[in-house]
Amino acid sequence: MSVNARHLSAGEAAEVLEAAWRAQRDRGLTVSWMLHGRPGVGKTQIVQELATRIGARLFDLRLTTIEPQDLRGLPYYDHDARRTVWYRPEDLPDDPETPSVLFLDELTAAPPHLQPTVYGLLQERRVGRHRLPASVLIVAAGNAVEDGAVAYDMGTALSDRLIHLAVRASAEDWLTNYAPRRAIDPAVTAFLRGRPDLLDTTERSLRDGTLVACTPRSWERVSDILRAVPDRRLRQAMIAGTVGEAAAAEFALVADEVAAQVRVDEILAARPGARRALYPETLHGLNALVYGLVGAAEAANMDAVIEVMAGIRELGGEARFEGLPLAELTAFGFEMLIRKAMDEGTEAAFLRSPAYAAYAEERRAAGLA
Repeated sequence: MSVNARHLSAGEAAEVLEAAWRAQRDRGLTVSWMLHGRPGVGKTQIVQELATRIGARLFDLRLTTIEPQDLRGLPYYDHDARRTVWYRPEDLPDDPETPSVLFLDELTAAPPHLQPTVYGLLQERRVGRHRLPASVLIVAAGNAVEDGAVAYDMGTALSDRLIHLAVRASAEDWLTNYAPRRAIDPAVTAFLRGRPDLLDTTERSLRDGTLVACTPRSWERVSDILRAVPDRRLRQAMIAGTVGEAAAAEFALVADEVAAQVRVDEILAARPGARRALYPETLHGLNALVYGLVGAAEAANMDAVIEVMAGIRELGGEARFEGLPLAELTAFGFEMLIRKAMDEGTEAAFLRSPAYAAYAEERRAAGLA
């Protein structure tokens, strides 16, 4: 059954859920939310980061691993009252003062006998006599049958209790918003900036009958492998098992190129007059440098990061950089860098930077700002 809701990038879905939390906190909009999307598209990360941003405790329930009694709690007999009483389960939030996110993951893979128990949580915000406080935001997530995942079609009784958001992989969103926050290895971001079609190949793998597909989650795993495994031969076998042999072979060429050219720490430590010789000479290399600079940026080195980023646009006078989109790379890099600085409270560095002032003035003179 297809999801006839609006398709959103992970970043857009995160914005909707954060607005939902504000509407619940400030205006009493107590509804439950459902994230649909292929495996690895980032549904779990959306909810984890939402909890962090709003300062909430995260209660993560994987519905494929629990039974109805795990939600309702354990019964005991009250002899004085002559009735059965249920102990509240610890997996359900009960603090009315502290914001909480109750994440019902793998909802569409939950066995049918569990779903009636979940109905009360989603609609009435209770299980038996256990009620959720108004401080709890409920978010569910799951895959569809057509995604090749273990899943059941969602019935109308369940779907009518939810507001549905369809999450899709977006290379632009992932590269601009997610990758810099997660410090994804620059080789991965440089590669996907040139091959955005390889961010998510789940549909292609299902059509071709192949097991291993590229997903946003698998590329983040590639980033982890690059940092953890120094042996190239062994690392390449691991990456092939993560994103598939064809994508891994193509990625290896870019990774080798980036490894040979990009030295973020070295260029930041160099004297301004010596930096020009340290800039990479290829598009992949410059893309990797941009992401590497954003990933390395912190309060202590922000002045140097701004200087190196601004220096990209000044490379055009040399033949080795001819034909490269230097102005676009600089603008894209500063967009990500400013966003990170504002998130971390280091934006004052831009106000005191002569390099950024010269860059901004050049853009104003060209009518670009």
